Amino acid sequence: MRSFSTLDLQYAHRFYGFKGEAQYLHGHTGILTIEVEDSINAGVNMVFPCNEIKKIAWEVLQNFDHALILREDDPLLPAILDVYEKQGVRNGAPSNKQKGPAFKNELATAYPECRLVVTKETMTVEGMIKIVYSLLKDKLNIAKITFTSGVNGASQEYGTSAVAALPEKDRCPLCGILLNDAGVCPKCGYKK
Repeated sequence: MRSFSTLDLQYAHRFYGFKGEAQYLHGHTGILTIEVEDSINAGVNMVFPCNEIKKIAWEVLQNFDHALILREDDPLLPAILDVYEKQGVRNGAPSNKQKGPAFKNELATAYPECRLVVTKETMTVEGMIKIVYSLLKDKLNIAKITFTSGVNGASQEYGTSAVAALPEKDRCPLCGILLNDAGVCPKCGYKK
């Protein structure tokens, strides 16, 4: 069975090298849906608490919210960084409080101090799905990701472990959260 959660992301980007309106810097509201597959936790009758899916995903994905997303070869990138440097905000500003940990992988690099994500490929809805999966595949048993942005949308399903083959996990019977190595729920304090 699956549980899912959605996140709203506000961001600006452009399609460098494309023809038409998307070549101009513009903004979007994106809706990301992450579906997680697992066995049902008998204690709370759910697969995975949706607020925990959101919490795990948001830790990394908040770097995309209210951020500028540019491809690494976009000539706007050095100009933007130069302006940020001149304004004294390239290395962060006191008002920049909503930022996740910096990350770098084969698809994207986040610079949370200046609300910037640099991508290898053009940041389309399909590109965002690839990036999100690469960042969260080791944190959640992702079955499907859907991303819509304006009138554009895409989804990708992933082969998850067969539910019967999933290793048994000790989860809190009160709230469904995975117990830590000491058998304690990090959310409510339940002890096994």
